[in-house]
Amino acid sequence: MYLGVFTWNIRTGYVDTLASHTGLELTRWVMTPGRWVWTRLSSFWERYVYFVGVRQENETLREELAKANDELVGAREQASLAKRLTDLLLITPPPQWTREASRVIAHRLGPNAALETFVIDKGRRSDVDVNTPVVAPEGVVGRVLRASMNAATVIMVTDPNSKIPVVSQKTRTQGILVGRGSGQPMVLQYVSLSAQIEPGETLVTTGLEGIFPQGLPLAAVTNVNREGASLFLNVSAQALFDPKRLEEVALLKKAPPAKPEEEEALPDTSTKRPKGAADRKGEVKKRGRNEPPEARSQEPAPKKKRGEGQ
Repeated sequence: MYLGVFTWNIRTGYVDTLASHTGLELTRWVMTPGRWVWTRLSSFWERYVYFVGVRQENETLREELAKANDELVGAREQASLAKRLTDLLLITPPPQWTREASRVIAHRLGPNAALETFVIDKGRRSDVDVNTPVVAPEGVVGRVLRASMNAATVIMVTDPNSKIPVVSQKTRTQGILVGRGSGQPMVLQYVSLSAQIEPGETLVTTGLEGIFPQGLPLAAVTNVNREGASLFLNVSAQALFDPKRLEEVALLKKAPPAKPEEEEALPDTSTKRPKGAADRKGEVKKRGRNEPPEARSQEPAPKKKRGEGQ
C-alpha cells in the first residue's frame, strides 16, 4: 500500500499537495494563538517595567517635593522670625532704660490661668522682677506679675486688674485705662464731659504710677459718647497689640546709675605743719630736756672782762 501510494503520489502529486495544505493550516492554528499570547505577554511586561520605573520616579519626585515644601516652610518661618526680631530691635527704649528680648512660651498657664496672662522665658536670673514693663513693637503689653529664676508671668493691659494712667496724644486728656478681659474693649475712666477727646487718638502712658516710662503707646480710642446723668464720658479703647499673635516681647529695665567720676586730687592748702616736722620738733624738745643745763645753750656765754659790770 505504501509503495502504491508512493508511486501514485509521484505520478499525481496529490499527497504532497494535501500534506502541504494540512501542515500550513495546522501551523497557522498552532502558531497564531502562541504569537498572540507572546505579544500580550511582551506588551504586559513592557508596560509593567515602564510603570515600575514611572512609579519609582513619582516616588522620587514626591520625596523631593516634600523636601522642598519643608524647606519653603522653614524659610518662611525664618523670614517671619527675622521680621519680628527686627521689629523688636526697632523699639527705642526711653532715656535711662534698657531693652531685652524674651520669648513667649505659654498662655494662661498655672494658677493665673483665669487672668489675661502669658509666660516668658526670662526670670530673676536675667534681672526680671515684679512690675517690669513688657512691650511689643505696637505698644505696651503689660507688666510682670510673678517671677521665678528662669520664667515670669506677665499680666496684660487687657486684664480687669490692670489700671494704668494714660493721656491722649492729641488733646492731652488724662484718664485711667482699665481692661475688660479677652475680646472686650478697654475703658478710659474719669474723663470729664468737657474733654475734647476724639476717636482714633492714641493713648500713651503718663508714668505717674511709677511702673511704665512716660510716653509709651498703649491703646487707640474707638468710641466716645455721653449717656445718662453721668459726670464722665464713656470712652472705649482698643489695645494696639493682638494677644493671640504674641511670640516675642521686649522687657524694659532701668539702666544702672552711672558711677560718679573720681574727684581729682586737690593740693593741700592747710596751715598744718607736716607730720615729720612736728616729730622732729618734739624730738628736739625732748632731747633738750634730757640734756644737762650747761649743754642746752648752743653758744657759750662770753666771758666778762675785769672791771665790767662794776
